[in-house]
Amino acid sequence: QRIANRRKDFAHKLSRYLINNFQIIILEKLNIQDMQSNNWRSMNKSIADAAWRQLTQFIQYKAEWAGRECVFVDPRNTTQMCSRCGRIVQKDLSTRVHNCPHCGLKIDRDFNAAINILRRGLSSLDICPGSPCL
Repeated sequence: QRIANRRKDFAHKLSRYLINNFQIIILEKLNIQDMQSNNWRSMNKSIADAAWRQLTQFIQYKAEWAGRECVFVDPRNTTQMCSRCGRIVQKDLSTRVHNCPHCGLKIDRDFNAAINILRRGLSSLDICPGSPCL
């Protein structure tokens, strides 16, 4: 119970911080149940410990209450696609650096994915239609 309360408190504080500091919050629409259905015990535990679903629910309802935008985007290829040239660069989960052989971009894998997620979310709001805005 104590751990669940701490997790819930953290989700409330983080979601409140995001709502207070950003007008638009863009998240991947992850299928958490499918992610936990594989046989990777350590990853399943990490996903459950992070309480992603709870955090996204808190962000969503607080954004609605505060008049902010909360956008969910398709997570397909966000880590594989190069944020500079748009080409797919295959890599496994252990590869932590995005290194594009096509355009030479070399950045952290998660930062590359964050740029792709941001672009998808902004284009879905027609803020940056058809052109790169970053």
